[in-house]
Amino acid sequence: MNYSMIVAVLSAALVLSACDRPSTTVVAPAAAPAPVLVAVPGPAGPQGATGESAPKGETGATGNTGSTGATGATGSTGAAGETGKTGKTGDTVVIVPTR
Repeated sequence: MNYSMIVAVLSAALVLSACDRPSTTVVAPAAAPAPVLVAVPGPAGPQGATGESAPKGETGATGNTGSTGATGATGSTGAAGETGKTGKTGDTVVIVPTR
């Protein structure tokens, strides 16, 4: 039993040291991108000169005057209505409104 503990410790040390460790790879950080220049608009410039006036166009032709229509005939006079009856003396008229 004395030897079995020693053999176990030595074999564990041998097994652990025999494992192939991957070599550490150092990855260099990527280069920083170049800064992008953004144009910022400045103040407005002075106003430009006023342009020339446009030339006046030609006047169009005047149209013809149309003929005047004929005057219509005068209508006949309508029939006269009958004359109303006169009211009697002493009659009272009562007007009752409806709802």
